[in-house]
Amino acid sequence: MSTTTDYEYKPRTRTGRIANFVDTRAGVSPMVKEFGRKIFPDHWTFMFGEVALYSFVILLLSGTFLAFWFDPTMTSLEYNGSYVPMQGVEMSGAYASTLNISFDIRGGLFLRQLHHWSALMFVMSLSVHMLRVFFTGAFRRPRELNWVVGCVLFLLAIVAGFSGYSLPDDVLSGNGLRIADAMLKAIPVVGTYMSMFMFGGEFPGVAIIGRLYIAHVLIIPALILVMIVVHLFMVVVHKHTQYPGPGRTENNVVGFPVGPVYAAKAGGFFFIVFGLLATLAATTTINAVWNYGPYDPSPVQAGSQPDFYMGFPDGALRLMPGSWPFSWEFTIFGWVLPMAILLPLIPIALLFVAMFAYPWIERWVTKDNRVHNVLDRPRNAPFRTAIGAAAVTFYAVQMMAASSDLIATHFHVGLNDVTYWLRAAYFLGPILAFIIARRMCLALQRKDREIVLHGRESGRIQALPHGEFVEVHEPLDEYKRYRLVNFEDQQVQPARANVKGKVTGSEKLRGRLSRWFFEDRVAPVTPHDLDTAHGHHDDHAHEAVGAGSHKAQLDK
Repeated sequence: MSTTTDYEYKPRTRTGRIANFVDTRAGVSPMVKEFGRKIFPDHWTFMFGEVALYSFVILLLSGTFLAFWFDPTMTSLEYNGSYVPMQGVEMSGAYASTLNISFDIRGGLFLRQLHHWSALMFVMSLSVHMLRVFFTGAFRRPRELNWVVGCVLFLLAIVAGFSGYSLPDDVLSGNGLRIADAMLKAIPVVGTYMSMFMFGGEFPGVAIIGRLYIAHVLIIPALILVMIVVHLFMVVVHKHTQYPGPGRTENNVVGFPVGPVYAAKAGGFFFIVFGLLATLAATTTINAVWNYGPYDPSPVQAGSQPDFYMGFPDGALRLMPGSWPFSWEFTIFGWVLPMAILLPLIPIALLFVAMFAYPWIERWVTKDNRVHNVLDRPRNAPFRTAIGAAAVTFYAVQMMAASSDLIATHFHVGLNDVTYWLRAAYFLGPILAFIIARRMCLALQRKDREIVLHGRESGRIQALPHGEFVEVHEPLDEYKRYRLVNFEDQQVQPARANVKGKVTGSEKLRGRLSRWFFEDRVAPVTPHDLDTAHGHHDDHAHEAVGAGSHKAQLDK
């Protein structure tokens, strides 16, 4: 007969008893314990993903409040609300409910503006987060699919923003829908049918607001939530990337555990983001729809522009000549092709295709299929950094073109002059950005090499016994030296023959691209280089020189 009794934990506090009740029935403590031990590296560039997540949470909370009072209908009615200048004006139910939220619901205007600022912060932080991932090479194996998830999130954020600011049915949103209608109708064969389906008839139709509302509050948020969950799941499975440094390898993660350090920091950071957005919402007006009035499709207004993330298609259309040097409308087999609309959208589509495919493009060119958990410094990947700079410039020029009329009126210059300069920047800007960014990366690499070999310039001048004046260089500590020399020496991978001894056309193209990638490069400092620069060839630890090749004379 066994006399052993099982010990059962009995919490003393009410909170402890509740937690123990849940744990003994749901078994969550092993999962919390395992996840709480996950290590996350600490670097300020990693915060942009957190800002995007927190902004999305605030979007959900503020959007839920707005959904209680917004009326997604295009039924015409006469406004009799609190805003006197609009009283008696005929408008849609969507626009009237937007005015009602702004002027009659307590806290409604604050929540409207909080929602809009949160949307801008969400897209901005998501964009910067993706740029960080791209420039540091965090998309490489095994995170290619996570990069694709990020690209999908970026597109969903754009669609969510467009559908959101189209809901009030004011003049600004109506102009955006008019442009979207033109883009749809420009698609050969199916464009007209897609427009009729979207608007419920000829533009502006009677159904677009209700359909956008369902997409904005139900379909798109659900898809974004799914993508966020998939993204975080992959981050946990693959572990977090980290910047190079002593003790950091491809097989470990140096940082802080989720609990309690990282969780406490993340919680505090959430309230910082919320406080910043709340301050903006309380002090800075955005999307003042009462100044625009209800949408009327008959006139066309100047001075309208979309939010920054939707500026690129509008700007591309503004840069396209209408009928110069010839008519851009062609008829093929009875189908009309309005190339003045289609042609500017083709480079944008190619840009997004290249963005999705870039991890595989770089892997094919470099023949690098290894696992990468340590990030690159952008300067140590000159070609990738230059490509990213060119893409950002291409996007930025089109975004600026969406405000060409405002640039002309605010700076008192001719609209045509602004358009001509932006057209030139459309073609030359990415090329110049590529060349400048690549040269800057190579220059920074050479500077790092110089610092490793000869130390940092101290600004102190000393006279040698024979009368020569030299600047004393301060030695680097091992941590800083390791950070400057710890990167891979990527070399050109020439075209190679296959098993049949033939060099295929695709392999020749890959070889040429590899030369373009790595022909201009700065090799990292080797131990032999360090010994030679410091003037001693023994087996002792390498020391940064105090004054270059004059150290021995200064010591005397």
